Amino acid sequence: MDFLALGGTCVGAVARHIELFSRMRLQLNRAWEANAGQSRIGSRPYSPAASLHAHKKISMHSNTLGAYPMTFDLHALLDERRGDKFALFERHLNPQMLRVLRTLGFDVDYVHAEGPYLFDREDRPYLDLLSGFGVFALGRNHPTVIGALEQVLRSRLPGLVQLDVSLLAGILAERLLARMPWLDKAFFCNSGAEAVEAAIKFSRAATGRSKLLYCEHGFHGLTYGALSLCGDEPFRERFGPFVGECATVPFNDLPALERALATRDVAAFVVEPVQGKGVNLPADGYLAEAARLCRRHGTLLVADEIQCGMGRTGRFLACEHFGVEPDMVLLAKALSGGFVPVGAVLMRGAIFDRVYNRMERAFVHGSTFSKNDLAMAAGLATLAAFDEERLIERAAAVGEQLISGLSARLSGSELVKEVRGKGMMIAIELGPPRDFKLKAAYSLVERADKGLFCQLILIPLLTQHRILAQVAGHAMPVIKLLPPFVISDDDRLWIENAFAQVVGDSQSLAGMWNLGRTLAGHALRERAGSA
Repeated sequence: MDFLALGGTCVGAVARHIELFSRMRLQLNRAWEANAGQSRIGSRPYSPAASLHAHKKISMHSNTLGAYPMTFDLHALLDERRGDKFALFERHLNPQMLRVLRTLGFDVDYVHAEGPYLFDREDRPYLDLLSGFGVFALGRNHPTVIGALEQVLRSRLPGLVQLDVSLLAGILAERLLARMPWLDKAFFCNSGAEAVEAAIKFSRAATGRSKLLYCEHGFHGLTYGALSLCGDEPFRERFGPFVGECATVPFNDLPALERALATRDVAAFVVEPVQGKGVNLPADGYLAEAARLCRRHGTLLVADEIQCGMGRTGRFLACEHFGVEPDMVLLAKALSGGFVPVGAVLMRGAIFDRVYNRMERAFVHGSTFSKNDLAMAAGLATLAAFDEERLIERAAAVGEQLISGLSARLSGSELVKEVRGKGMMIAIELGPPRDFKLKAAYSLVERADKGLFCQLILIPLLTQHRILAQVAGHAMPVIKLLPPFVISDDDRLWIENAFAQVVGDSQSLAGMWNLGRTLAGHALRERAGSA
């Protein structure tokens, strides 16, 4: 291979640099020989090995004996500024977010966390069923992940060299692909949205087609390509136009999918096996038939398992429940162990080989911080914790108990339409009650803001029972629960008892009046605080 003939490419540039460095090294060697190795620093001959030894000695000395004392004290900074948390966020970040929290009464000052619990300034525990939108499958501050990250920091690994390859990335890819034996290659990135962006590019490159299909109510991230596949209109408003040739089909509608695929111009069908917005489950046979239709029409099936994967539904991948082997699988969120952002695209070898098909395309797609040692170690530690503590099996068993318990406790409620889910991905869907007066009040609240009635449950759930949860998406009367896999049986009963009480209390005109009064009070307090 004549590298210099690859001019204009990254590999060609590297080859030219190698040639230049070789000439420079030859000249330096000649100069070194001419001076008999007596280049001096001060009065001593220069020795590369001695210099490296001295550098190590200085580094060790500065870290252990304080020759170069550390002036930055994070603990002191947090203690000094703790009272400024909300004011700083309002001034420099997103004041509208703070308005939402204050209006709902969710502006709790959490100061530390452990497992499934958040603790406020008075050290009162709150059970977190939001889990950072699914990030904290292991709970917060899991010791296995902390230990792995500490080892990385102490090991002084040569990370992000860029013209090198990462051992930790290779091991993580090997262990992820072992759980998906029909797939061959991995690509790492920094988030779920980045994984979706990569899948868009890879599917177009592999098929030579440009059209992409996604489902109504689907959510795949908020970067431009990912947002172009978003079935939730409020996220798209005022951000168009979007990436071209993206079309939507209804979830669970096989005839609509077949019509869209029959044009044979679709690169990929991107679908969440269990939709996060609403916790919508696929109908029996839907995903298996969708996979068959994709194969028939030459379209890649891309499973977005960013929230529903990594054990969330009681299997490592949600698509395992339905006997489906996608062409690409997207992971993120829980892969981080709750610490270091990371995303992954796992794919068939043929797809990868169409993208990285020549040496000059070795750098055709990548990300500066992908494969960083902290993220790779967090992923490896997360998989280890899953296996050592049998947490995916626990998610399946405790999730089934929680779904059954909530269904039993809420079955007599006029407000609860359905409790559904898989594993630790659970929805409680509300609906208008049968009682005429309650139905009128319910309709009045929903007309004010569709989905607002859920706050009648969620606000007292937090303020009275210290359980954090929220709705499953815009304009839908669905509460979503994403418990950490490490919740105890006592935690499960805490959840069931709390929901039974707040749902029971809400089934009255007095309960609805209390909601309006609470929201109004919070809104007034928020206005007063921002005045």
